[in-house]
Amino acid sequence: MLVRAAARLPGLRSLRGYGGSGAAAWRCFPLGRALLSVRGSEAAVFLQGLLTNDVTRLAAAGEGPAGPPRALYAHALNVQGRCLYDLLVYRLHEGGEEEPHILLECDSGVLDTVQKHLMLYRIRRKVSIAPCHDLSLWAVIPGEQAGDISGALGQYADRALVLTPDPRAEVMGWRLITKTGANVPEVIPGSRIESIQDYHRHRYKQGIPEGVKDLPPGVALPLESNLAYLNGVSFTKGCYIGQELTARTHHMGVIRKRLVPVQFSVPLPQESVPEGAEILTETGKAAGKFRAGGDELGIALLRLANINEPLCLNIAGDKVKLTASIPEWWPKTASK
Repeated sequence: MLVRAAARLPGLRSLRGYGGSGAAAWRCFPLGRALLSVRGSEAAVFLQGLLTNDVTRLAAAGEGPAGPPRALYAHALNVQGRCLYDLLVYRLHEGGEEEPHILLECDSGVLDTVQKHLMLYRIRRKVSIAPCHDLSLWAVIPGEQAGDISGALGQYADRALVLTPDPRAEVMGWRLITKTGANVPEVIPGSRIESIQDYHRHRYKQGIPEGVKDLPPGVALPLESNLAYLNGVSFTKGCYIGQELTARTHHMGVIRKRLVPVQFSVPLPQESVPEGAEILTETGKAAGKFRAGGDELGIALLRLANINEPLCLNIAGDKVKLTASIPEWWPKTASK
């Protein structure tokens, strides 16, 4: 079955007239993340009680001009309300007449753990759960020198299993799912395959967390991880595991720390930086913790009150200067 994109990505024009002699129109990144199939008549209802977003929207008839959304972002939380897994949720079924079929995108390192987590709560649900080793996942982001591009990627949706805007933020482009071994430049003409390292640089520059390094299981809090900014939580859907702390924090309106992009004065050392390395102000006051990064870019959990101050990362007694910033995709009132 081929799946068409659910919506056009705002801000993009048609590809018609693209010359193709310069930089690639689209940058395609092979992702080291895994896919898990959740299928059955109760698939959406089953996931509804486990994830932060309203998964039943994927099965809702007539939502929006093009029907229900093709993809959602969500977290699975533990009972204390801390993040276990960050997930992108894709709808494969087309209409209400078809059996619900949903794909979960997760960090490949926790694929087995996510599957066991789902199986634990399946009980008597009419749902089958299985990894999708025959599928490949790609991020598709407009090229920086692409010229006058329009028409969104939706015109190529019939060439892929899934081709849809990334539900988290416009700056993350599109998500593409193909059969393993598919020739992506044939699926998306005018595209070029680039390295996963460049994809992570793009993420860090935008302050978008992804995977267990950025969101340590049992440690990261969803709203501090910008889950609401990334369209990943519903505050009206009803109960789900870990809801109480998330809902209370949202309604109190007090979030003192958030994940933000950081840039270092020098590239980070080749050896790995200790997990949760402390970030300090000039006066030595604790400002937050480093999560992940590479070269001169990274992502860190910082106190909002310290974001505009000179900061440094403490690595085994050595201090590396860094600057933090508020991403442009955040709501305009977010830093107030």
